[in-house]
Amino acid sequence: MRHAIFALIRKDLLLEARGRESFSAMTVFAIMAIVMLNFAMRLRADDMRVLAPGVLWVTLAFAGTLGLSRSMAVEQLNMAIEGILLAPHDRSLIFIGKAITNVIFMLAMAAVAWPVTAMLFDERLFTWGVLFAIVVGVLGYAAAGTLIAAIAISTRSREVFLPILLFPLILPMVVAAVLVTSGFVDRADFAQFGSWLGVLVAFAVIFWSAGTMLFDIIVEG
Repeated sequence: MRHAIFALIRKDLLLEARGRESFSAMTVFAIMAIVMLNFAMRLRADDMRVLAPGVLWVTLAFAGTLGLSRSMAVEQLNMAIEGILLAPHDRSLIFIGKAITNVIFMLAMAAVAWPVTAMLFDERLFTWGVLFAIVVGVLGYAAAGTLIAAIAISTRSREVFLPILLFPLILPMVVAAVLVTSGFVDRADFAQFGSWLGVLVAFAVIFWSAGTMLFDIIVEG
């Protein structure tokens, strides 16, 4: 089981190392979005610090869709998805491998976007608590995004279909992530945002479980 997951992750990482399409696009988009938001909001906002958590998570959500779309679209080339589905292993392992790959790409992109946001908006954003929130949020986002990307892969306009389905679905997660990040940045009492951290963790658990159970049905449909 582990060998199948590692083989799929290794394949995706090798493809990215050769083409540098997903990570480069995600990172450039994230940096551009943060810089543009910085200049646009600075014209009206008196305190830029309060905007930092929201800017960070909106940027991660939008930039992440580029990688999600690419992660499944690459399997359509030369009907590679058919070969993967015919492999003698549980198809839920395909979901796990793809989701882990998306987590790796998103965390790599976040490693660039996070300090840039902290530098332009609020240096207090660069803390261990915020790092924990990013990791948990990315786990949930990658699971939900991989599942929706598997649904959108068979559509003709998957680049449009993916965000239309994904963004309403992840809205509760983004709200929870912003509130948890704000709690860590403001050094608030844990009781004030602990329930939102529970929502963030629950979102990740639910979609990793749902993806594992439903992926076979989705790809067959």
